[in-house]
Amino acid sequence: MILEVKNLQKVYGDKTVVNIEDLQIAAGETVGLVGNNGAGKTTFFRMLLDLIRPTNGEVLSKGENVMHNDNWKNYTASFLDEGFLIDYLTPEEYFIFIGSLNNLSVADVSAYLSQYGEFFNGEILNSGKYIRDFSKGNQNKVGIAAALMQKPEILILDEPFANLDPTTQIRLKKLLKEQTGNMTTFISSHDLNHVTDVCNRIILVEKGQVIKDFKTDENTLKELESYFSA
Repeated sequence: MILEVKNLQKVYGDKTVVNIEDLQIAAGETVGLVGNNGAGKTTFFRMLLDLIRPTNGEVLSKGENVMHNDNWKNYTASFLDEGFLIDYLTPEEYFIFIGSLNNLSVADVSAYLSQYGEFFNGEILNSGKYIRDFSKGNQNKVGIAAALMQKPEILILDEPFANLDPTTQIRLKKLLKEQTGNMTTFISSHDLNHVTDVCNRIILVEKGQVIKDFKTDENTLKELESYFSA
């Protein structure tokens, strides 16, 4: 298993936000995390990335506790929100900076970005704008492209379809489906259509607990819709 969660809890005051006893993610899986606001999805992702510490339990990445070593950072990329960006840079400066952390030259970065013409829709590169001056949707595009540029073994995206126009949502789905190899992808989303289309496994959380965990098939979307409309 590339990711394992054991007895993971996060408690704030008298409120348990995440309470997941056992969860195992195999290499190469594309997992969708779905649930209403307040279900604990973002808190869970932040514990996977050691951005917040659990009250109890542990997150293991390739068998090692993420709190106790940094090895996982070499093969994990993520984009949770615009706080992950360096917003006083232009997109080009930001991509070159992220590339340099991954031993990519300016030419490498430029070659990599050439495949994102459609996804960027002419709004990101050569705009002369700082990242902070972009719309939320365009900031999302920068963050997602920068995460993918790292060719990670584990990719974690929180609400990647939010704030994107319909055309870009479709392009993002295509991008995520095209990520070949053994990349393990963890996506949270409120969009049941997109998440069932992209992911081969769905984990449904409510009040921090896993309610359902199942492989996607042609009935998954209906099952989820009936659950949330009940």
